[in-house]
Amino acid sequence: MSVDNASTPPDEPFDTDPGADPDPDGVDPAEAGDPGDPGDPGDLGDPADAGESGEHPLALRLEQLILGAPRRYTPFQAARTAGVSMDLASRFWRAMGFADIGQARALTEADVLALRRLAGLVEAGLLSESMAIQVARSTGQTTARLADWQTDSFLEGLTEPPEPGMTRAEVAYPLVELLLPELEEFLIYVWRRQVAAATSRVVQSDDEEAVDRRLAVGFADLVGFTRLTRRLEEEELGELVEAFETTAADQVAAYGGRLIKTLGDEVLFVADDPGTAAEIGMRLVETMTGDETMPALRVGMAFGTVTTRMGDVFGTTVNLASRLTSIAPRDAVLVDGDFAEALAEAGDAPLSEADVDATDTEKYRFALQPMWRRPVRGLGVVEPWLLTRRD
Repeated sequence: MSVDNASTPPDEPFDTDPGADPDPDGVDPAEAGDPGDPGDPGDLGDPADAGESGEHPLALRLEQLILGAPRRYTPFQAARTAGVSMDLASRFWRAMGFADIGQARALTEADVLALRRLAGLVEAGLLSESMAIQVARSTGQTTARLADWQTDSFLEGLTEPPEPGMTRAEVAYPLVELLLPELEEFLIYVWRRQVAAATSRVVQSDDEEAVDRRLAVGFADLVGFTRLTRRLEEEELGELVEAFETTAADQVAAYGGRLIKTLGDEVLFVADDPGTAAEIGMRLVETMTGDETMPALRVGMAFGTVTTRMGDVFGTTVNLASRLTSIAPRDAVLVDGDFAEALAEAGDAPLSEADVDATDTEKYRFALQPMWRRPVRGLGVVEPWLLTRRD
Protein backbone atom coordinates (compact mmCIF):
# COMPACT_ATOMS: atom_id res chain seq x y z
CA MET A 1 0.00 0.00 0.00
CA SER A 2 1.22 3.46 -0.81
CA VAL A 3 2.21 5.72 2.06
CA ASP A 4 0.64 8.50 -0.01
CA ASN A 5 -2.76 6.94 0.63
CA ALA A 6 -2.60 7.00 4.40
CA SER A 7 -2.47 9.25 7.53
CA THR A 8 -0.92 9.78 11.41
CA PRO A 9 -1.27 8.46 15.00
CA PRO A 10 -4.32 9.26 17.18
CA ASP A 11 -5.42 9.31 20.74
CA GLU A 12 -5.64 5.57 21.49
CA PRO A 13 -3.39 2.63 20.77
CA PHE A 14 -4.78 0.02 18.38
CA ASP A 15 -4.69 -2.71 21.06
CA THR A 16 -7.41 -2.29 23.69
CA ASP A 17 -5.82 -4.80 26.08
CA PRO A 18 -4.92 -2.71 29.21
CA GLY A 19 -1.82 -4.80 29.74
CA ALA A 20 -0.59 -4.47 26.22
CA ASP A 21 2.17 -2.22 25.03
CA PRO A 22 0.32 0.86 23.71
CA ASP A 23 2.61 0.83 20.71
CA PRO A 24 3.73 -2.65 19.58
CA ASP A 25 6.31 -1.07 17.30
CA GLY A 26 7.98 0.67 20.23
CA VAL A 27 7.11 4.12 18.92
CA ASP A 28 4.86 6.37 20.96
CA PRO A 29 2.22 7.82 18.62
CA ALA A 30 2.78 11.19 20.22
CA GLU A 31 6.36 11.08 19.01
CA ALA A 32 5.66 9.87 15.49
CA GLY A 33 5.47 13.32 14.01
CA ASP A 34 2.50 15.70 13.94
CA PRO A 35 1.33 16.65 10.47
CA GLY A 36 -0.17 19.78 11.97
CA ASP A 37 -3.70 20.99 12.36
CA PRO A 38 -5.46 20.22 9.07
CA GLY A 39 -7.62 23.27 9.59
CA ASP A 40 -4.62 25.62 9.50
CA PRO A 41 -2.81 25.43 6.17
CA GLY A 42 -0.93 28.64 6.83
CA ASP A 43 1.78 27.05 8.95
CA LEU A 44 3.44 24.69 6.48
CA GLY A 45 6.09 23.56 8.92
CA ASP A 46 9.60 22.31 8.36
CA PRO A 47 10.18 19.10 6.38
CA ALA A 48 12.38 17.98 9.25
CA ASP A 49 9.25 17.86 11.44
CA ALA A 50 7.37 15.51 9.14
CA GLY A 51 7.94 12.55 11.41
CA GLU A 52 9.57 9.24 10.76
CA SER A 53 8.37 9.14 7.15
CA GLY A 54 10.55 12.06 6.10
CA GLU A 55 7.72 13.36 3.92
CA HIS A 56 6.98 16.99 3.19
CA PRO A 57 4.79 18.39 6.00
CA LEU A 58 2.28 19.88 3.58
CA ALA A 59 1.90 16.50 1.89
CA LEU A 60 1.02 15.03 5.29
CA ARG A 61 -1.44 17.83 5.96
CA LEU A 62 -3.13 17.23 2.62
CA GLU A 63 -3.21 13.50 3.22
CA GLN A 64 -4.87 13.91 6.61
CA LEU A 65 -7.35 16.41 5.16
CA ILE A 66 -8.31 14.00 2.36
CA LEU A 67 -8.42 10.83 4.44
CA GLY A 68 -10.10 12.53 7.38
CA ALA A 69 -8.01 10.66 9.94
CA PRO A 70 -4.42 10.51 11.19
CA ARG A 71 -2.00 7.67 10.60
CA ARG A 72 -2.36 5.04 13.26
CA TYR A 73 -1.60 1.50 12.12
CA THR A 74 1.11 -0.54 10.49
CA PRO A 75 -0.26 -3.04 7.92
CA PHE A 76 0.05 -5.86 10.47
CA GLN A 77 -1.82 -3.87 13.11
CA ALA A 78 -4.54 -2.91 10.63
CA ALA A 79 -5.06 -6.52 9.56
CA ARG A 80 -5.11 -7.72 13.17
CA THR A 81 -7.57 -5.04 14.23
CA ALA A 82 -9.84 -5.84 11.29
CA GLY A 83 -9.71 -9.55 12.12
CA VAL A 84 -8.25 -10.39 8.72
CA SER A 85 -5.17 -12.48 7.98
CA MET A 86 -2.14 -10.53 6.83
CA ASP A 87 -2.08 -12.59 3.64
CA LEU A 88 -5.66 -11.67 2.72
CA ALA A 89 -5.13 -8.03 3.71
CA SER A 90 -2.07 -7.84 1.46
CA ARG A 91 -4.02 -9.30 -1.45
CA PHE A 92 -6.82 -6.79 -0.95
CA TRP A 93 -4.39 -3.86 -0.80
CA ARG A 94 -2.45 -4.97 -3.86
CA ALA A 95 -5.71 -5.49 -5.76
CA MET A 96 -6.64 -1.90 -4.92
CA GLY A 97 -3.33 -0.79 -6.41
CA PHE A 98 -1.46 0.11 -3.22
CA ALA A 99 2.26 -0.64 -3.05
CA ASP A 100 3.82 -2.64 -0.22
CA ILE A 101 5.06 -0.39 2.60
CA GLY A 102 6.60 -2.96 4.88
CA GLN A 103 5.49 -2.22 8.44
CA ALA A 104 5.46 1.57 8.25
CA ARG A 105 2.83 3.30 10.34
CA ALA A 106 0.74 4.67 7.46
CA LEU A 107 -2.82 3.33 7.78
CA THR A 108 -5.95 4.83 9.28
CA GLU A 109 -9.24 3.70 10.78
CA ALA A 110 -10.72 3.89 7.27
CA ASP A 111 -8.22 1.26 6.07
CA VAL A 112 -9.28 -1.04 8.91
CA LEU A 113 -12.97 -0.47 8.15
CA ALA A 114 -12.44 -1.24 4.45
CA LEU A 115 -10.77 -4.55 5.34
CA ARG A 116 -13.61 -5.43 7.69
CA ARG A 117 -16.21 -4.68 5.05
CA LEU A 118 -14.58 -6.76 2.33
CA ALA A 119 -13.88 -9.65 4.68
CA GLY A 120 -17.42 -9.38 6.06
CA LEU A 121 -18.91 -9.78 2.59
CA VAL A 122 -16.88 -12.97 2.17
CA GLU A 123 -17.80 -14.31 5.62
CA ALA A 124 -21.49 -13.62 4.97
CA GLY A 125 -21.32 -15.59 1.73
CA LEU A 126 -22.32 -12.57 -0.37
CA LEU A 127 -19.02 -12.65 -2.25
CA SER A 128 -16.42 -15.34 -2.76
CA GLU A 129 -12.87 -14.41 -1.81
CA SER A 130 -11.86 -14.20 -5.47
CA MET A 131 -14.86 -11.98 -6.24
CA ALA A 132 -14.01 -9.67 -3.33
CA ILE A 133 -10.51 -9.30 -4.73
CA GLN A 134 -12.00 -8.51 -8.16
CA VAL A 135 -14.18 -5.84 -6.54
CA ALA A 136 -11.09 -4.35 -4.91
CA ARG A 137 -9.13 -4.45 -8.17
CA SER A 138 -11.84 -2.93 -10.38
CA THR A 139 -12.52 -0.17 -7.86
CA GLY A 140 -8.83 0.56 -7.39
CA GLN A 141 -8.04 0.70 -11.10
CA THR A 142 -11.00 2.92 -11.92
CA THR A 143 -10.55 5.38 -9.08
CA ALA A 144 -6.76 5.56 -9.53
CA ARG A 145 -7.20 6.85 -13.06
CA LEU A 146 -9.95 9.23 -11.95
CA ALA A 147 -7.83 10.57 -9.09
CA ASP A 148 -4.81 11.11 -11.35
CA TRP A 149 -6.91 12.93 -13.94
CA GLN A 150 -8.64 15.16 -11.41
CA THR A 151 -5.46 15.99 -9.54
CA ASP A 152 -3.53 16.80 -12.70
CA SER A 153 -6.36 18.92 -14.08
CA PHE A 154 -7.24 20.81 -10.93
CA LEU A 155 -3.77 21.39 -9.61
CA GLU A 156 -2.48 22.49 -13.00
CA GLY A 157 -5.39 24.70 -13.92
CA LEU A 158 -6.50 26.09 -10.57
CA THR A 159 -3.42 26.48 -8.42
CA GLU A 160 -1.57 29.28 -10.16
CA PRO A 161 -0.32 31.39 -7.25
CA PRO A 162 -2.66 34.38 -6.84
CA GLU A 163 0.05 36.46 -5.17
CA PRO A 164 3.79 36.82 -5.77
CA GLY A 165 5.81 34.67 -3.42
CA MET A 166 3.16 31.98 -2.94
CA THR A 167 3.89 28.46 -4.12
CA ARG A 168 1.52 26.11 -5.88
CA ALA A 169 1.73 23.82 -2.85
CA GLU A 170 0.42 26.60 -0.61
CA VAL A 171 -2.56 27.17 -2.90
CA ALA A 172 -3.31 23.43 -3.11
CA TYR A 173 -4.49 23.01 0.48
CA PRO A 174 -7.43 25.44 0.50
CA LEU A 175 -8.38 24.30 -3.00
CA VAL A 176 -8.56 20.66 -1.94
CA GLU A 177 -10.41 21.65 1.24
CA LEU A 178 -13.13 23.35 -0.82
CA LEU A 179 -13.38 20.82 -3.66
CA LEU A 180 -13.13 17.54 -1.75
CA PRO A 181 -16.66 17.32 -0.27
CA GLU A 182 -18.30 18.47 -3.51
CA LEU A 183 -16.38 16.01 -5.68
CA GLU A 184 -17.07 13.20 -3.21
CA GLU A 185 -20.82 13.78 -3.38
CA PHE A 186 -20.70 14.03 -7.16
CA LEU A 187 -18.72 10.78 -7.42
CA ILE A 188 -21.31 8.94 -5.31
CA TYR A 189 -24.14 10.38 -7.42
CA VAL A 190 -22.58 9.30 -10.73
CA TRP A 191 -21.68 5.87 -9.35
CA ARG A 192 -25.24 5.24 -8.16
CA ARG A 193 -26.60 6.31 -11.54
CA GLN A 194 -24.22 3.96 -13.35
CA VAL A 195 -25.03 1.07 -11.00
CA ALA A 196 -28.75 1.66 -11.59
CA ALA A 197 -28.25 1.58 -15.37
CA ALA A 198 -26.03 -1.51 -15.26
CA THR A 199 -28.44 -3.36 -12.96
CA SER A 200 -31.35 -2.54 -15.24
CA ARG A 201 -29.49 -3.99 -18.22
CA VAL A 202 -28.72 -7.20 -16.35
CA VAL A 203 -32.25 -7.85 -15.02
CA GLN A 204 -33.75 -7.25 -18.47
CA SER A 205 -31.41 -9.72 -20.17
CA ASP A 206 -31.76 -13.50 -20.31
CA ASP A 207 -30.08 -15.47 -17.54
CA GLU A 208 -27.64 -16.96 -20.05
CA GLU A 209 -26.63 -13.45 -21.13
CA ALA A 210 -25.82 -12.09 -17.68
CA VAL A 211 -22.08 -12.50 -18.32
CA ASP A 212 -21.80 -13.73 -21.92
CA ARG A 213 -24.04 -11.40 -23.91
CA ARG A 214 -24.64 -10.52 -27.54
CA LEU A 215 -23.42 -6.99 -28.03
CA ALA A 216 -22.35 -4.71 -30.84
CA VAL A 217 -18.69 -3.83 -30.30
CA GLY A 218 -16.95 -0.92 -31.97
CA PHE A 219 -13.46 0.54 -32.19
CA ALA A 220 -12.71 4.05 -33.46
CA ASP A 221 -9.10 4.77 -34.34
CA LEU A 222 -7.28 7.94 -35.38
CA VAL A 223 -5.36 7.47 -38.66
CA GLY A 224 -1.65 8.32 -38.68
CA PHE A 225 -1.41 8.92 -34.95
CA THR A 226 2.14 7.56 -34.74
CA ARG A 227 3.31 10.13 -37.29
CA LEU A 228 1.53 12.86 -35.34
CA THR A 229 3.42 11.97 -32.17
CA ARG A 230 6.68 12.77 -33.97
CA ARG A 231 5.40 16.02 -35.45
CA LEU A 232 3.41 17.66 -32.66
CA GLU A 233 4.66 19.14 -29.42
CA GLU A 234 3.68 17.22 -26.28
CA GLU A 235 1.13 19.84 -25.24
CA GLU A 236 -0.48 19.87 -28.69
CA LEU A 237 -0.60 16.08 -28.73
CA GLY A 238 -2.22 16.04 -25.29
CA GLU A 239 -4.87 18.53 -26.42
CA LEU A 240 -5.59 16.45 -29.53
CA VAL A 241 -6.03 13.24 -27.53
CA GLU A 242 -8.22 14.97 -24.97
CA ALA A 243 -10.42 16.48 -27.70
CA PHE A 244 -10.75 13.10 -29.43
CA GLU A 245 -11.61 11.23 -26.24
CA THR A 246 -14.09 13.91 -25.15
CA THR A 247 -15.83 13.98 -28.54
CA ALA A 248 -15.97 10.18 -28.72
CA ALA A 249 -17.29 9.84 -25.16
CA ASP A 250 -20.00 12.44 -25.81
CA GLN A 251 -21.17 10.78 -29.03
CA VAL A 252 -21.18 7.27 -27.53
CA ALA A 253 -23.18 8.40 -24.50
CA ALA A 254 -25.59 10.62 -26.44
CA TYR A 255 -26.74 7.84 -28.75
CA GLY A 256 -27.12 5.09 -26.16
CA GLY A 257 -23.78 3.26 -26.16
CA ARG A 258 -21.27 2.65 -23.39
CA LEU A 259 -17.65 3.71 -23.56
CA ILE A 260 -15.51 0.81 -22.34
CA LYS A 261 -12.09 2.44 -22.48
CA THR A 262 -9.91 4.96 -24.25
CA LEU A 263 -6.39 4.18 -25.48
CA GLY A 264 -5.12 7.57 -26.56
CA ASP A 265 -5.70 7.29 -30.31
CA GLU A 266 -8.44 4.65 -30.02
CA VAL A 267 -11.72 4.16 -28.17
CA LEU A 268 -13.66 0.98 -27.51
CA PHE A 269 -17.44 1.12 -27.09
CA VAL A 270 -20.39 -1.27 -27.01
CA ALA A 271 -24.11 -1.04 -27.64
CA ASP A 272 -26.96 -3.43 -26.97
CA ASP A 273 -27.98 -3.57 -30.63
CA PRO A 274 -26.32 -2.96 -34.03
CA GLY A 275 -28.68 -0.11 -34.90
CA THR A 276 -27.45 1.94 -31.94
CA ALA A 277 -23.82 1.07 -32.67
CA ALA A 278 -24.24 1.98 -36.35
CA GLU A 279 -25.57 5.41 -35.42
CA ILE A 280 -22.64 5.95 -33.05
CA GLY A 281 -20.09 4.83 -35.65
CA MET A 282 -21.51 7.15 -38.31
CA ARG A 283 -21.79 10.07 -35.89
CA LEU A 284 -18.16 9.65 -34.87
CA VAL A 285 -16.97 9.76 -38.48
CA GLU A 286 -19.23 12.69 -39.34
CA THR A 287 -18.19 14.69 -36.28
CA MET A 288 -14.46 14.09 -36.73
CA THR A 289 -14.61 14.75 -40.47
CA GLY A 290 -16.18 18.12 -39.77
CA ASP A 291 -13.30 19.11 -37.46
CA GLU A 292 -10.30 20.35 -39.44
CA THR A 293 -8.01 19.93 -36.42
CA MET A 294 -8.67 16.17 -36.26
CA PRO A 295 -6.94 13.42 -38.28
CA ALA A 296 -9.03 10.99 -40.32
CA LEU A 297 -10.95 8.34 -38.40
CA ARG A 298 -11.70 4.71 -39.13
CA VAL A 299 -14.30 2.58 -37.34
CA GLY A 300 -14.74 -1.20 -37.18
CA MET A 301 -17.73 -2.94 -35.60
CA ALA A 302 -18.86 -6.52 -35.03
CA PHE A 303 -21.90 -8.16 -33.45
CA GLY A 304 -21.86 -11.33 -31.40
CA THR A 305 -21.25 -12.97 -28.04
CA VAL A 306 -19.05 -10.94 -25.69
CA THR A 307 -17.64 -11.81 -22.30
CA THR A 308 -17.75 -8.95 -19.79
CA ARG A 309 -15.34 -8.79 -16.86
CA MET A 310 -14.52 -5.88 -14.54
CA GLY A 311 -16.05 -3.34 -16.90
CA ASP A 312 -14.08 -4.63 -19.91
CA VAL A 313 -15.14 -6.84 -22.82
CA PHE A 314 -13.38 -9.85 -24.32
CA GLY A 315 -13.82 -12.50 -26.97
CA THR A 316 -13.80 -13.18 -30.68
CA THR A 317 -16.33 -10.42 -31.41
CA VAL A 318 -14.04 -7.84 -29.79
CA ASN A 319 -11.02 -9.14 -31.72
CA LEU A 320 -12.96 -9.04 -34.99
CA ALA A 321 -14.06 -5.44 -34.43
CA SER A 322 -10.43 -4.50 -33.78
CA ARG A 323 -9.24 -6.23 -36.97
CA LEU A 324 -11.96 -4.53 -39.03
CA THR A 325 -10.82 -1.18 -37.70
CA SER A 326 -7.27 -1.83 -38.86
CA ILE A 327 -8.41 -2.50 -42.46
CA ALA A 328 -11.15 0.16 -42.66
CA PRO A 329 -10.69 3.00 -45.18
CA ARG A 330 -10.16 6.54 -43.93
CA ASP A 331 -13.31 8.20 -42.57
CA ALA A 332 -15.29 5.00 -43.09
CA VAL A 333 -17.05 2.30 -41.07
CA LEU A 334 -16.65 -1.43 -41.63
CA VAL A 335 -18.90 -4.07 -40.03
CA ASP A 336 -18.91 -7.85 -40.06
CA GLY A 337 -21.53 -10.14 -41.62
CA ASP A 338 -23.46 -10.77 -38.39
CA PHE A 339 -23.67 -7.03 -37.79
CA ALA A 340 -24.97 -6.46 -41.34
CA GLU A 341 -27.57 -9.25 -41.02
CA ALA A 342 -28.79 -7.89 -37.68
CA LEU A 343 -29.22 -4.43 -39.22
CA ALA A 344 -31.24 -5.95 -42.05
CA GLU A 345 -33.43 -7.97 -39.67
CA ALA A 346 -34.16 -4.83 -37.66
CA GLY A 347 -35.13 -2.93 -40.80
CA ASP A 348 -32.26 -0.44 -40.47
CA ALA A 349 -30.54 -1.35 -43.76
CA PRO A 350 -31.08 -3.68 -46.73
CA LEU A 351 -28.51 -6.37 -47.42
CA SER A 352 -28.88 -5.71 -51.16
CA GLU A 353 -29.76 -2.47 -52.85
CA ALA A 354 -31.34 -4.51 -55.64
CA ASP A 355 -34.12 -5.45 -53.21
CA VAL A 356 -34.96 -1.84 -52.40
CA ASP A 357 -38.02 -0.45 -54.08
CA ALA A 358 -37.61 3.16 -55.18
CA THR A 359 -40.55 4.14 -52.97
CA ASP A 360 -39.11 2.45 -49.88
CA THR A 361 -35.71 4.11 -49.67
CA GLU A 362 -36.72 6.41 -46.82
CA LYS A 363 -37.53 3.57 -44.45
CA TYR A 364 -33.84 2.60 -44.16
CA ARG A 365 -31.34 4.61 -42.11
CA PHE A 366 -28.21 2.97 -43.47
CA ALA A 367 -26.79 1.35 -46.57
CA LEU A 368 -24.52 -1.70 -46.71
CA GLN A 369 -22.00 -2.54 -49.40
CA PRO A 370 -20.17 -5.91 -49.38
CA MET A 371 -16.40 -5.62 -49.66
CA TRP A 372 -13.81 -8.16 -50.85
CA ARG A 373 -13.55 -11.22 -48.62
CA ARG A 374 -10.14 -11.35 -47.02
CA PRO A 375 -8.18 -13.40 -44.46
CA VAL A 376 -7.87 -11.78 -41.07
CA ARG A 377 -5.08 -12.90 -38.78
CA GLY A 378 -6.36 -15.30 -36.15
CA LEU A 379 -9.96 -15.15 -37.39
CA GLY A 380 -9.91 -16.80 -40.81
CA VAL A 381 -11.64 -15.32 -43.85
CA VAL A 382 -14.17 -12.55 -43.21
CA GLU A 383 -16.40 -10.49 -45.48
CA PRO A 384 -16.45 -6.85 -44.34
CA TRP A 385 -19.38 -4.62 -45.18
CA LEU A 386 -19.02 -0.88 -45.73
CA LEU A 387 -21.63 0.96 -43.66
CA THR A 388 -22.84 4.34 -44.91
CA ARG A 389 -25.71 6.61 -44.04
CA ARG A 390 -28.53 6.66 -46.57
CA ASP A 391 -29.20 10.13 -47.92
